[in-house]
Amino acid sequence: MSKRIYIFDTTLRDAEQVPGCQLNTIEKIEVARQLERLGVDIIEAGFPISSPGDFNSVVEISKAVTNPIICALTRAVKKDIEVAAEALKYAKRGRIHTGIGTSMYHIKDKLRTTPDEIIRRAIEAVSYARQYVDDVEFYAEDAGRTDNEFLAKVVEAVIKAGATVVNIPDTTGYCLPNEYGEKIAYLMNNVPNVDKAILATHCHNDLGMATANTLAGVQNGARQVEVTINGLGERAGNSALEEVVMAIHCHKNLDFEMGINTKEIITSSRLVSSLMRAPVQLNKAIVGRNAFAHSSGIHQDGVLKNRETYEIIDPETVGVDQSSIVLTARSGRAALKHHLLEINYNPDHDELEAIYQRFLELADKKKDITTRDLEVLIGTENSRQKRGMILESLQVVCGSSTIPTATVQLSFLGDVFTETASGNGPVDAAITAVKNITKRRVHVEEYLVQAMTRGSDDLGKVHMQVSHKGKIYHGFGANTDIITASVESFIDAISKIS
Repeated sequence: MSKRIYIFDTTLRDAEQVPGCQLNTIEKIEVARQLERLGVDIIEAGFPISSPGDFNSVVEISKAVTNPIICALTRAVKKDIEVAAEALKYAKRGRIHTGIGTSMYHIKDKLRTTPDEIIRRAIEAVSYARQYVDDVEFYAEDAGRTDNEFLAKVVEAVIKAGATVVNIPDTTGYCLPNEYGEKIAYLMNNVPNVDKAILATHCHNDLGMATANTLAGVQNGARQVEVTINGLGERAGNSALEEVVMAIHCHKNLDFEMGINTKEIITSSRLVSSLMRAPVQLNKAIVGRNAFAHSSGIHQDGVLKNRETYEIIDPETVGVDQSSIVLTARSGRAALKHHLLEINYNPDHDELEAIYQRFLELADKKKDITTRDLEVLIGTENSRQKRGMILESLQVVCGSSTIPTATVQLSFLGDVFTETASGNGPVDAAITAVKNITKRRVHVEEYLVQAMTRGSDDLGKVHMQVSHKGKIYHGFGANTDIITASVESFIDAISKIS
């Protein structure tokens, strides 16, 4: 049996069904090109008959990417199939994905028909699609709750009709991993012509088992996994691409092959999160903000000695530059010293102990400890002056009918520099002005605003992470004016570049 696992990404179809996550055609093309860089084998580009926008997206994505197969979804309806075939006319390799419900919930209640009629319609749809393309995938909707014996009859019939891939969806996320794995195994052992097609998994996360079910399917013979970036999808979502891929990647004993460039995972995650306006939960596996962050003293000490004590994935493998040792009241001396060394301060044993006691007192009062806080702890409260670059003035013009413009004045080693720039917003304009003054080619990787007090005169704290020549630098700023705090944070970060 082949050990190649094909990655079928349905972010542009299933994930786009999430309320509020709809993309326009230009945004879909941007995602599709990133999926190509990621190395997915198949991109499900849309449901062409559902709307003119979806039809056009499939057309344009077919033109925009070269390597992945472009797939279009249909119902088991001739008109759907005709429209999908028309949308795929520019695809280098096109696939029609057609299907129908196979569980009794769908047969009796939704479609109000009979099992024999389901098989007839399935065969007719696959045969009709094969008139347009050589690659036809059939989905047995709600296969997770379909009787295995009947499901095997459907699978055998559609393969005989020309299906090259048969999708076994756990549409409602109902199955337990052992149940879903056994279902795939049953089909592998009881469908005579199963060797003529590939079985695919398509698992939903209603009970939080989408990734586990997908892996159970793969271990029992499925060779295509249908997934989405960040696990987005209908209701509780789909199997997350990053989870399935990295689970297979970490478990070398499975001996499966994939074509994924794992270093593009974080970039893909952030792009989809941004364009779909769907923030990734902090503790999300692989791509969450805290996936490689450590705050417990015991964990921090272990990671600083050997990363593998608490990390099964090297952050760089998925495109994260480094792990985060976060200073909190639970941090130990090892983490504190690590951060002190980061700001070029190397205390002896007794001095570290004294600083640590003051650190604990401060950490009990604050949620997180910044570089600025550490500088205060070691007696360098004039760090703003020490860095040499000082924000002297900032003037911003913005509004609903005005192009955001910022004028920034910086002093550096006695000289004063002034620059005016425009941007997508006041913060972007101000940062662009600073970049023009400093001539630094940096990229803002992360921008986080936190409230420190309460009320309309809230004091805002800004954390900014920037990259320069492959290295990461952090900056912090605080001010009642959030734009000023943002600029201070950016200056703080770039001042640390040698």
